[in-house]
Amino acid sequence: MSVKIVLDSTTDLAPELLDEFEIVHLTVHFGEEEYTDGVTIDKKTFYEKLIESDVMPTTSQASPKAFEEIFKKITEAGDEAIAITLASDLSGTYQSACIAAAEFPGKVHVIDGKSVAIGTAILAEYALSFAKAGASAEKIVEEIEKAKKDIIIIALIDTLEYLQKGGRLSKTAAFAGGLLNIKPVISVADGKINILGKARGSKQGNNFLVKEIEKAGGVDFEKPLFLGYTGHDDYLLKKYVEDSRFLWEGNTKTLRETCIGSVIGTHVGPGAIAVAFFKKTT
Repeated sequence: MSVKIVLDSTTDLAPELLDEFEIVHLTVHFGEEEYTDGVTIDKKTFYEKLIESDVMPTTSQASPKAFEEIFKKITEAGDEAIAITLASDLSGTYQSACIAAAEFPGKVHVIDGKSVAIGTAILAEYALSFAKAGASAEKIVEEIEKAKKDIIIIALIDTLEYLQKGGRLSKTAAFAGGLLNIKPVISVADGKINILGKARGSKQGNNFLVKEIEKAGGVDFEKPLFLGYTGHDDYLLKKYVEDSRFLWEGNTKTLRETCIGSVIGTHVGPGAIAVAFFKKTT
C-alpha cells in the first residue's frame, strides 16, 4: 500500500513532477465559454484571452464529485490518499474535498494547504518526499500540517484590479494600491492575502521583495523553493533573479520557475512575479 498525493489544478507544479500527483481540475469562464483549467485551456491561450477579452473571467471551485472519482480510484487500488488544496479562505475547493473524503473514512486525508499556486506546489513537493520515503499517511499529514505554517509567497503584481474584481480584495485597498502607477507587493501567508507595500517601478519592487524575504527570516534552502510569473514571458522574473542574485548564489544550484495557471491568473492578472519558500525557523 502506498500514499498518493491529490492536488487541485491551482497548484503550479514543476513540469517534471506532473506525473507524480493526481489532479482535480477547476473551471474558468469567459462569459458563456467554460474551460477546464489545464485541460481545455492552456496557459498561453488563457493569457491571450485575458488580455484581449472584454469579459472578465470567473472561476469555479472543484466539485465534491471530481474529488470522489479520484479518491475512489486510489482506494480501490488499495492505496491511501492525501489531498492538499489551495487555502480555504480563497476557495471552497477544500470543503469539496472534505465532503468527498467523508465517503472514504480512514483512507483519505484532506489538508487545507493555506497557500496557493507555487506555494501549494512546494508544500506538495515536500509531502511527496515523505511519501517516496515510505512514510505513513498519518506521518505525512503530521509533517505537512507543521510545515505549511512556514510557507510564504511574496509577489510583485502589476495591478490590484483583478484581485478586487474577483472579490479577493476590497475596493478601498485596490484603489489605494492603484494610485500613481504604483506596483503593489503582496504576500500570501496562512491562507490570507496581505498588501505589504507599494513600489514605483519594477526595480524598486524587486528591492521590496528582497527586503520582505529578509524580514520573513530568510529562505530555508533545505526545502523546496519555486518562482512564478503571470503572462506571456518571464522577463520581469529574470530581472528580479538578477537583482537579487546575492540571495540565491551559493545556496541553491538552480532556481526553478513556472508560469502561473489560469485560475490564479484570473485573480492576479498578467505581469506578476512571485517567489514561494519555506521561511527559516531557527
